[in-house]
Amino acid sequence: MIPLVNLLIAVGMLAVVPLGLALIEDGGRLRPLWYAGALPGALALWLPRGALAVALAALYAAATAVLASRALPRAIAALSSREDAAREAAVATALAAPVVAGVALVAERGGYALFGYDPVILRLTVAHFHFAGFAAALVAGLVARADGGRLGTFAAWSVPAGTLAVLSGYFVSQWAEFAGAVVLTCGMWAVAAVSLRGGVWLRVSGAVLAGAMVPALWYALGEASGLPHPGLAWTAATHGVANALGFGLCGMIGWRMTKEPVL
Repeated sequence: MIPLVNLLIAVGMLAVVPLGLALIEDGGRLRPLWYAGALPGALALWLPRGALAVALAALYAAATAVLASRALPRAIAALSSREDAAREAAVATALAAPVVAGVALVAERGGYALFGYDPVILRLTVAHFHFAGFAAALVAGLVARADGGRLGTFAAWSVPAGTLAVLSGYFVSQWAEFAGAVVLTCGMWAVAAVSLRGGVWLRVSGAVLAGAMVPALWYALGEASGLPHPGLAWTAATHGVANALGFGLCGMIGWRMTKEPVL
């Protein structure tokens, strides 16, 4: 499972986030800096745990911190604007999400059980906050702009809320994490519904996304309730691959091909 997760993380670092930055105002200027952190970060995934891997991961974490610093103005804009509040909140979440991946990667490469979580969970957290964090929130913001109605607004609020709730659930309980997964899934289905109205790449992204959230929801419910559910390896091979490639990568390509794509 680890090689597969590494490949998905690398896709997030080297393709999905750079494509997404081009969809954000002034985000293109951040791409060289992002690559300066993402390239060593991707290399760190394949090295043995130790000082070198931690140093390379720290460069990646520094790049995510720069993105996170750009989230504050968008969050302030969300608080001060009625018309664009949902969209700005989604973009702020997208910019802030990779920093969670950065911190998790540094801890995992150093063999440190951050908040008691073992390395496998930390590595999956790195993947999660590229796709269910950055990509999902950014696309939710794009959907809010493109739709302009209740469905787009719902997506732009519920995806960030669900992402934050899932993260909070790590520290509260598995039922709290499941509740966050429900909110996030509803938001992602709203994203999928709007994406299905777009071009070929967006329709592929929306169709894959609609199905990709089912294994994740099943896993979260099983972990909380004790009911039979797929394991991490199966969930990574289904939900993870579909979410990363079918939704994240295809979605970013699709939005890059639309007119006036910058948020």
